Amino acid sequence: MFQCFDVISDPAQGAPRVAHLRGRLSSMGLDGFLVPRADEHQGEYVAPRSERLRWLTGFTGSAGVALILRDRAILFVDGRYTLQARAQTDPKIFTIESLVDNPPRKWMSDNLSAGTRIGFDPWLHTISEIGKLEEALESKGCELVAVDGNPVDEMWDDQPSPPLEPVSIHAQQHAGEGAREKLARLASAVRDAGADHTVLTDPSSLAWAFNIRGADVPHTPLALGFAVISPEGLPRLFMDKRKLPRETEAYLTQLADLLPPSSLERELEKLASGGGKIGLDPSLAADQLRRIVEKTCGSVVNMPDPARLPRATKNEAELAGARAAHRRDGAAVCRFLCWLDAQPGGTVDEITVARKLEEIRIHTGQEMQMPLRDISFDTISGAGPNGAIIHYRVTTDTNRMLGDGELYLIDSGAQYEDGTTDITRTVAIGAPSGEMRERATLVLKGMIGISMLRFPAGTRGMDIDVVARMALWKAGLDYGHGTGHGVGSYLSVHEGPQRIAKTGNEKLLPGMIVSNEPGYYKEGAYGIRMENLIVVTPAEPVPGGDIEMHGFETLTLVPFDRRLVKTELLTAEERDWLDAYHRRVREEIGPMLDGEALAWLEKATEPLA
Repeated sequence: MFQCFDVISDPAQGAPRVAHLRGRLSSMGLDGFLVPRADEHQGEYVAPRSERLRWLTGFTGSAGVALILRDRAILFVDGRYTLQARAQTDPKIFTIESLVDNPPRKWMSDNLSAGTRIGFDPWLHTISEIGKLEEALESKGCELVAVDGNPVDEMWDDQPSPPLEPVSIHAQQHAGEGAREKLARLASAVRDAGADHTVLTDPSSLAWAFNIRGADVPHTPLALGFAVISPEGLPRLFMDKRKLPRETEAYLTQLADLLPPSSLERELEKLASGGGKIGLDPSLAADQLRRIVEKTCGSVVNMPDPARLPRATKNEAELAGARAAHRRDGAAVCRFLCWLDAQPGGTVDEITVARKLEEIRIHTGQEMQMPLRDISFDTISGAGPNGAIIHYRVTTDTNRMLGDGELYLIDSGAQYEDGTTDITRTVAIGAPSGEMRERATLVLKGMIGISMLRFPAGTRGMDIDVVARMALWKAGLDYGHGTGHGVGSYLSVHEGPQRIAKTGNEKLLPGMIVSNEPGYYKEGAYGIRMENLIVVTPAEPVPGGDIEMHGFETLTLVPFDRRLVKTELLTAEERDWLDAYHRRVREEIGPMLDGEALAWLEKATEPLA
């Protein structure tokens, strides 16, 4: 199994560990210290060695930061994790604050007194983040202090070692473009930005640029490392050779100079000395890199990671792989939903169901000769009130039966060599209440609204996020997360820079894959989320219109639970869309099924009454 359901944190550890950290801060002359959920690459998924926030607080979410002061401790999380953070931390030690509405810089500006000294590890915060923190603290007469050694690491006696998982070559038939061509494009971007060199800090960019995949972090095929790209000459790739099998090392040697990660600082000092211009992405690069450049009298050129947009705008081979992966995954999920519908309420629990889905994905991948390489994230398997915890992770302690008359939310995904999937369905266990059906239909209306949308060039995610919320807003309801995130091509299931959210300021370009997942969560009762992956299509003329419009192609092919649809709340256009979608699912997935699963699919995709 790819997923573990063990309890991996203990709220009771928070008190002694925070006390120990406070003692260290006193000896360092600090009044507080920031502990983010981050590593040197600022990625969402980190190796066990970098789970400092979890070790200190008990909180296991993928985004958050703790501020430990002499007399109090604050844990900042976004809306996805509010309930989870309360459940996983000691309320006598930690106060929970909003990472969005009251982030650390605002909280510290409002609450700290002049002369306060706050420490931070410059490898674990971006240039942009530290710039904002420094501005906020200086306005209050406080000081932000970079530390050489992370005190949490010094306390963590059994901290895991850095990962050394093998690196593999990602076949060009899936990548759609050779690494030499990609690296040449990046070198041109460095030249165009007026930089002498740029540092790729995001392992997803390394994976894309060099056509490699790894296994250094959970569920995401990344090999941790850095690269320096220059307008001329070979790139420098900083990666531990112990991770490189003979074939992979021979392949990479033709593309780059291979150097150990420990030499990055020394090499960067050489390149920056004498006024070297080093390109760094302020939203991705660790502040430590800026400090190295400026210490040696180099200059930082603020430039976006040149691989981000090319990686986000999938080519034809990547899109063909995504479509194939979603058909295969759709067959697996349909088989799973057929099995789930046959289980009476109160007979299976959240862990059993999550395991069953993974087993079916493994079997289906083998049957179709494209093995499941991993799940793309820990499956969110939430029954009843657990479904209201937006990023709920079931453990042996929280495991719950799927009760009759409840809703069950399952959010899951798969990693195949030809694509990454992510799908959420909410299922009625027994007979749903009228309120459940009404609110599920409002969520569905938002998802359909995004699916049908046409929009002009230059439209950003923030411009369309409201479409998914309109029906809910009219009923006085909302959800505390973005509507959609970018998705990689056999890479991260959460990939930037594109997203559909109030903060999504990146233009939506053809080939970008995003999720479409509005929801509703009633604390202590149930959660509803419906998610498909969609891809931005090229702009086309609209009959009778003046300008060409982009749209979305839906990749995910799995029916929605028609028992949760109040047909009278849908417009004729929405009903037509849902019937057409279900007809497409039946036509594309039906030939891949037989027996009970095929019969289930035919019934699940019948037209609405």
